[in-house]
Amino acid sequence: MDFGSILIGAIAVGAVSLFTSIRVLFEYERGVVFRLGKLTRAKGPGLIFMVPFGLERMKKMDLRIVALDIAPQDTITKDNVSVRVNAVVYFRVADPTKAVIEIEDYYFATSQLAQTTLRSVIGQSELDQLLAERDRINEHVRRIIDEGTDPWGIDVTGVEIKDIDLPQEMKRAMAKQAEAERERRGKVISALGEYQASTKLAAAAEIIQQFPGAMQLRYLQTVVEVAAENNSTTLFPIPMDLFAPFLKGAEPVTEEARARAMQASMETMIESLPAGEEFRAIEAATRKIIAKAKSREHVPIEADHGGE
Repeated sequence: MDFGSILIGAIAVGAVSLFTSIRVLFEYERGVVFRLGKLTRAKGPGLIFMVPFGLERMKKMDLRIVALDIAPQDTITKDNVSVRVNAVVYFRVADPTKAVIEIEDYYFATSQLAQTTLRSVIGQSELDQLLAERDRINEHVRRIIDEGTDPWGIDVTGVEIKDIDLPQEMKRAMAKQAEAERERRGKVISALGEYQASTKLAAAAEIIQQFPGAMQLRYLQTVVEVAAENNSTTLFPIPMDLFAPFLKGAEPVTEEARARAMQASMETMIESLPAGEEFRAIEAATRKIIAKAKSREHVPIEADHGGE
């Protein structure tokens, strides 16, 4: 065999050994290297050189966070309510060497541990706690799973309960409870509003009592509000207090004096009404009352002087 053939063979052997000894690992990967079946160390990332011809073998491990979906679990709460719960677990490989050496399949083992832990924690909690304190339960489940997977080199970063499926009977009972609670709040708010309104009305009555003219202004405002509606006929009472200023000093009071006082009051009311189509009905009704009052002026009526 000549020197050229030996050189070619050496180059071929070197190329094969170089090909089998170079590995490239990404930033999120680590390589656990075994030399003749014995663990050496975890390498990476970047360019990795190993002993060629299969003397060293490497197992790649992904260090990124994995989202593990837990299948729906049928369980019973502490207060004997059947629920169906599913969740998601977020974990990552923190120690690649332990994840390879300590357990055969860390993904499957973490999934099974998460399922059993979720059922156990829900069985120790009542339904109201499960619905109202979900964050606390999530943290409790995460801590238990993290403690169980720590010898495997797995770091559990979070657990989230996605859905809690309740029986239809329990949903109807909860709906009735919520409806009753809403009605109770509505009655309390209504009673509180009546109390606050009564205090304001009492204060307003005290102010109006001090100023009698305020009652007449309030009365005219009410008439305007009623007349704003599209009513064919508007009926409104006329309080006798409006005629009190005209009746002072007229002892004894005759029917004719009352008619004149009513006429003057009505004319004042007509002048105070604003112009517009909606106030014509009130004006017409007032003028009818004035006409009746004028007709009474010509009827002589003797005043009652105490039976004399």
